[in-house]
Amino acid sequence: MKKLTRILFIVACLCLPIALQAQKKDDSRYLTGAVPEENGKVVFSKTFSIPGMSQDAVFDRILQWMDARLKKNENNSRVVYTKKEEGQIVGLGEEWIVFKSSALSLDRTKIIYTLTALCQPEECTLRIERIRFEYREGEDKEKYDAEEWISDKYALNKSKTKLVRGLAKWRRKTVDFTDTLFGEAANALSATTAQSNAKSNGNTEGNANTTGNTVITPKQEVTVKSSNATAVAATPATSASSYKEVTPSQLPTDLIQMGAGKLVIAIGTDSFNMTTMTANAGGSLGKMSGKPVVFTMLSPDQPYEQLEKAENYTVRFYPNGQNEPSVILECKKLPSQEPLEGQPRTFIGEIMKALVK
Repeated sequence: MKKLTRILFIVACLCLPIALQAQKKDDSRYLTGAVPEENGKVVFSKTFSIPGMSQDAVFDRILQWMDARLKKNENNSRVVYTKKEEGQIVGLGEEWIVFKSSALSLDRTKIIYTLTALCQPEECTLRIERIRFEYREGEDKEKYDAEEWISDKYALNKSKTKLVRGLAKWRRKTVDFTDTLFGEAANALSATTAQSNAKSNGNTEGNANTTGNTVITPKQEVTVKSSNATAVAATPATSASSYKEVTPSQLPTDLIQMGAGKLVIAIGTDSFNMTTMTANAGGSLGKMSGKPVVFTMLSPDQPYEQLEKAENYTVRFYPNGQNEPSVILECKKLPSQEPLEGQPRTFIGEIMKALVK
């Protein structure tokens, strides 16, 4: 019996380091570059590309979202400046970031920040800057600037491989906060109404998506009765003689209008093995790196594995009330970014051949 006890004790000792290692928090997403700086100042920025959307539409959507989002704080948070003709919006935000909450204690800090938006045709750049923290309340209040509290210089060790104890929670929660804010802005730009998304308090922790460019196809209310994937037999036959081939670069951007029809994606060339699916979230025409492309969006609940594996596919646009497509586009799939959780999946196809009725 003693021998068995000794063996179990040794096994437990050997497994303990492994268990502790498994419990160790993975901070890789919070290391170098997680808190970007511009001229020594902490600035989180994100550029959203919204193909086919006018500057006024971009401005109206982001203003509606920002106004509702800041008012939700029920304090001094508000939009303080707008200039529509130049696409500029500036807001001031104050809200709580909670580190730990229990029945007996509450550890939190107030984050104060400036939120700016620059709206342009088919594009919006959002910036979170001038970040300050107010920790504790009353006479014990402590004030810190982001530059001296969460920057690489102070929040990382000398080898930049670990977070500094004591500052780690501030850096983690601030990065998570900016991810969430950018995620809400993306929802506002892609949803039917911006205000519906301003009410959401979703958490995008784990995306590490604080910088770079995100392509968004704005949603419109489109009623689609077809299933997500059907056999090609459900697609009406088209007569090639009724179509005219057009140089892809000469396609008008308004040739495909969301709300005026539906986009059907066809994968494969064999009529028995071909699969079609409707891009339930819509799509639009645009350009990327000078190449004519078509953006197609599948709603989050649609399967996309077949399209993910495909190298080439065809996009057909069916105007409302018509059984034949007015536009047929043969495409080569281009790389696209992973969507935020719960967001539509966007596929980008370089248009190799275009047929127009």
